[in-house]
Amino acid sequence: MKVGELAAATGLTVRTLHHWEERGLVVPSARTHSGHRVYDDGDVRRVYQVVALRELGLPLDAIGELLVSGAFGAVLAAHLEQVDTRLAALQSLRRTLAGVVERLRHTPDPAPSDVLRLMDEVSRVNETFAQYFTPEQVAELQERRTDGEATAAEWPGLIEAVRAEMDAGTDPSEPRVQALAARWAELLAAFHRGDPELGERLNRMRTENAAEVSAAGGPDQAMIDYIGRTGKVG
Repeated sequence: MKVGELAAATGLTVRTLHHWEERGLVVPSARTHSGHRVYDDGDVRRVYQVVALRELGLPLDAIGELLVSGAFGAVLAAHLEQVDTRLAALQSLRRTLAGVVERLRHTPDPAPSDVLRLMDEVSRVNETFAQYFTPEQVAELQERRTDGEATAAEWPGLIEAVRAEMDAGTDPSEPRVQALAARWAELLAAFHRGDPELGERLNRMRTENAAEVSAAGGPDQAMIDYIGRTGKVG
């Protein structure tokens, strides 16, 4: 596969794959006569290894050292364990929420014990956030959230404006949609500050938790696709 095909197949960006190549993590096995990168099956497996190890919270330097050993089975086992932990946390939270919702059918307010239990369950689920990012990236995101409150306040209005254009059937090439998309791209860039690794992780977290993001007022996949057709947002 060429780099664009690999990016499309994996959900990564071309920029991220180039970054990993620069770090020596995934170097394409060959190039065409015109200089285009070509990835074989082994390269694809290596991409998966990097993705899995990043989800486990390892920095790129540590990943490079581990990949030298070729311990692919160990990577798969660790990834499976992480996924099982995530699923268990979400299933536990769902059971708790379902129980509270059922009890609220008979009483107007939740019992203090229900509230405390929910807080505990939500805390456990929130811990999975760290599984998408390294500790350094979590700290950086927290700092950016604090420093960028004014910018973050723009998102609800921007999302509402984009949804209105989408619902109205406005073509993404229209100037007003192009302007909204340009601001969308600016806000994203201001948040991850051009870090392709961090941007990719944020996008993956949104994709894997699409229902929760949408329920909290964030963009759904239809909106992401719509804004992507403007050519302003990668």
